[in-house]
Amino acid sequence: RNPDHYHDQVVPWTYFSTALQFSGNSLITNSNLVSKVYFPRVALPASPALAGLVDFAIASIVLAGIMLYYRIQPSWELLFWPLLAMPLALLVLGVGMILSALNVKYRDVKYAIPFAVQIWLFLTPIIYPTSIVPERFRPLTALNPLTGLIEGFRAALLPDRSIQWSSVAVSTATILVVVVVGAAYFRKS
Repeated sequence: RNPDHYHDQVVPWTYFSTALQFSGNSLITNSNLVSKVYFPRVALPASPALAGLVDFAIASIVLAGIMLYYRIQPSWELLFWPLLAMPLALLVLGVGMILSALNVKYRDVKYAIPFAVQIWLFLTPIIYPTSIVPERFRPLTALNPLTGLIEGFRAALLPDRSIQWSSVAVSTATILVVVVVGAAYFRKS
């Protein structure tokens, strides 16, 4: 089989898209709680990011079982799978803080979140490898913080690939900027 045809990034993407939608709507869905009790408000967009990691772990175990069933021999880089989940959770938190604050200010944001997530799916190499993107457009793919992570997840699963740590580092640096901007905007709003 050609590893470029694997659609193996469903587990990280499902975690990201589901947790992001819950995080983006967290302040609106819990508005009665926000108005009655004092607590750090950032806990609301953070809780879907953290709770989703349980589903991510279970789905990862199922994926490992499927790999065993199909006799796909993972490389030692599969050990980095949980490590790659950390910046993914931070990205959910950062974007979730921005979306939840925007959602309070502009109520129509809750309708735009699913569309934004769908567009993000096509801008990220989930159902296609980065290698099919023309060389002149690859620097643009690096602007998407999910690109390096998804490629890292893919390399961790497939035995004939190695993780490109420079791409993961660029994604992680971008994610840290998103978290800082998200926290500042959330606090201000």
